[in-house]
Amino acid sequence: MSTTKSPSAEQDSHSHYRRSLGTIALTATGLGSIIGSGWLFGAERAAAIAGPAAIVAWIIGALVALTIALTYTELGSMFPKAGGMVRYGQYSHGSLAGYLAAWANWIAIVSVIPGEATASVQYMSSWDYGWAHALYDGKELTGTGVGLASILLIFYFFLNWFAISLFAKTNTAITVFKVVVPVLTASALMAAHFDTGNVTQHGGFAPNGWSSVFTAVAVSGIVWAYNGFQSPLNLAAEARNPGKSLPKAVIWSIVIALVIYVALQVAFLMAVPGDKLAAGGGWAGLGFNSPLADLAVAWGLNWLALLLYADAFVSPSGTGMIYAATTSRMIHGVQENGHLPGIFGKVDKKTGVPRPALLLNLAIAFLFLAVFRGWGSLAEIVSVATVISYITGPVAVMSLRRISPDLKRPVKLRAMPVIAPVAMVFGSLVLYWGRWPLTGKVILIMAVGLPVWAWYEIGKPLTQGRKPWAALLPHLRAGAWMVAYLLVMAAVSYMGGKEFGGKGYLPEGWDILLVAVIGLAFYYWGVRSSWRNPSLVGAEAEIRAADEARAADEADEADGAKAPVGA
Repeated sequence: MSTTKSPSAEQDSHSHYRRSLGTIALTATGLGSIIGSGWLFGAERAAAIAGPAAIVAWIIGALVALTIALTYTELGSMFPKAGGMVRYGQYSHGSLAGYLAAWANWIAIVSVIPGEATASVQYMSSWDYGWAHALYDGKELTGTGVGLASILLIFYFFLNWFAISLFAKTNTAITVFKVVVPVLTASALMAAHFDTGNVTQHGGFAPNGWSSVFTAVAVSGIVWAYNGFQSPLNLAAEARNPGKSLPKAVIWSIVIALVIYVALQVAFLMAVPGDKLAAGGGWAGLGFNSPLADLAVAWGLNWLALLLYADAFVSPSGTGMIYAATTSRMIHGVQENGHLPGIFGKVDKKTGVPRPALLLNLAIAFLFLAVFRGWGSLAEIVSVATVISYITGPVAVMSLRRISPDLKRPVKLRAMPVIAPVAMVFGSLVLYWGRWPLTGKVILIMAVGLPVWAWYEIGKPLTQGRKPWAALLPHLRAGAWMVAYLLVMAAVSYMGGKEFGGKGYLPEGWDILLVAVIGLAFYYWGVRSSWRNPSLVGAEAEIRAADEARAADEADEADGAKAPVGA
């Protein structure tokens, strides 16, 4: 049976991280993750799916992200450790649920990195040069495009190789630029052309029905965008005051991003030429390679187009750089959970960077880039995997209140008993809205990671002459709810409404109610399944040791201050 590191071993590992990130730097990390390639493509993809009602999709997406994020802020302040997002399920339910949650979260985050590189190259394909046009064939990157995107991947990881302080300084500067350009873009497009007829004509406000609004939330890049709230939590080990700074950073990054994204969506909807909509058969016929830049050119804003072409490198590169940092911390967390070789838990003493984990993620990013060469295909995979990773937060936060009530909680919301089940329902609905067969494919990807878990929990102990079954049984019982949840959601997605890609066996409206009931049922099962497993006991011991050391240091400082001069 694999075990996590001892408290002393984990403390030594985490002592190499530098606690240098304040609220502003963490907020910049969250906002910089949210405003990446999503703002360059999300407005068009959401409009193509939902028409003008895409505005509502962005608001729904923000509410879902904010509700789920609130559960994670309590967890992040309790366990301010590197790669926090891959740890919480392990603490509350043991190895099986913890591994599935970590696997889903890592897949969702690491695949964003090649997605950002793809976005930059895809925007470049609109440049007025033959070689630029050869980078993208209208559906995916060409071989040359993949090569250029690969160079960008190396650049993202290079900036993370040396020190967290270099990352923080670079990211804060990039984030300022990333906020200014979208605001300027929305303002300029609204001033250049604001055709309100686009909302009333071409099928009206919701030309494809309200089900398309929900689908847009799930697969158009909206979930992809807001998923950036995780980045401050994964850098919790480097936060100066995680109890105060983490919740502020998470909440402010979502709220600021919502305002920017809604403004961009409105600007895009009103700036699309009416004749182009008529010729293409409505919003579904949109097919820009570089949506916002193409609109800028259409209305004579050549200066804005040039700025957007430049920002198509800066925004995705900033986000790619952030995710290169956070995913390496996640790998460190998975290793400390006991499901990766020890080398991936090593942190360079001089720079405070987990370099082996950084290299592993670079290799995986290359793999994703080779398989998924278009921003749209990556956005769909990332979005659904993200939602699967979301469901552990609401369950874990209330589970830990049940099994570890005395653990110090720098952030503790009174409304959490209500927020958590609502967040679980929201996550389940977004997963269903992702549409069959995409939901089934991503759930299958979750199963692909199980052999790694089986090796560390069963295979490796057997090769060492140990019998893992007795120790493994409580982990299996505690994780059964999550396995069953994924299977049930796959079945409901398959049988669900045709508007969500299903077979239509479930009547419209009743399918939404059923998914909500399923979310609540598995939420309560999950909370009741939690147990005081070795990972939680070890984390509690580590926290106590850190508190005792801190108290001893404060006592020494107080004694020194009281000592008479010359003593």
